Amino acid sequence: MALDVFLNTFAGNPLDRASDRRAKPEWIAEQLASPDSLGIAIWNGQPFVEPAPTPENPHGLQIAYLPAKLVGELAGGPERLLFMGLWKDTAVFAVDLEDVANPADGPLQGFGKFEDLRSVALRLPSTEAAIVATAKQMFEWRRRHPHCAVCGQRTEAQEGGWKRKCPSCEAEHFPRTDPVVIMLAYHADRCLLGRQERWPPGMFSALAGFLEPGESIEEACARELSEEAGLRARKVRYHSTQPWPYPSSLMIGLIAEVEDDPGQPDLAELSEIRWFTRAEARDLIAGKLEGVAAPGKLAIAHQLIKAWAEEG
Repeated sequence: MALDVFLNTFAGNPLDRASDRRAKPEWIAEQLASPDSLGIAIWNGQPFVEPAPTPENPHGLQIAYLPAKLVGELAGGPERLLFMGLWKDTAVFAVDLEDVANPADGPLQGFGKFEDLRSVALRLPSTEAAIVATAKQMFEWRRRHPHCAVCGQRTEAQEGGWKRKCPSCEAEHFPRTDPVVIMLAYHADRCLLGRQERWPPGMFSALAGFLEPGESIEEACARELSEEAGLRARKVRYHSTQPWPYPSSLMIGLIAEVEDDPGQPDLAELSEIRWFTRAEARDLIAGKLEGVAAPGKLAIAHQLIKAWAEEG
């Protein structure tokens, strides 16, 4: 049964992760060898896709699924292989291809092409964008954490790639997700957006920052608003979350009422802040505010601004 929640891009992975079966190597091997099982390929963080135009999305794409057996052969063992889960009764695996040469010009020639995920996410079905984002995030974790944090020895992939275990001290390591609070601050009928110098000209977005140890979500939101814009939070409410595979964050979307509206950018994180009326926020989202741009629909910040703008 579908959850009654707002789903951002990269959320809504439809696969049954079958975590109760991951610890059975014989079952994983059986699924990998099955002619019915499917595979997906990721090369340097880019998913393998093929054209799938529709009347609504003439430039649409879809995952270029491969036989799982081929994916297993390309992986060459458990280190670069990930059991993604089950689509009904069909097992789905992913392979992490790190070769310098593009595999689409080699062993995968004619099957599809590799594309930058951020560029094509909105051209994929939302469920498939979530699937490849999960694979990308898992492979980034594997690549960034090859050694045991306890004793420094190289770890080994287990449970279909969802766990790493140290053969020396037997410490177990699991995927890391970094929580980030991202909040749209408002006072009365105006909302605040900030700008960093490195962003495209004219782009403003919601404020954000990593959750620190010992903080609640609400406390992190209040701290970030104070540090970055000199604002005092009064109320914080939840909107939605977004898995963000760059490399492994969970964006926690909030809408925060603040006590007043002067504000001051800290000039370290933000070079500028600006208040927008609700009407201006609606125009901003629609791309009708001259000289100013909002984040694209891919980003949770876009959805936060849109949700607040449409409230009144």
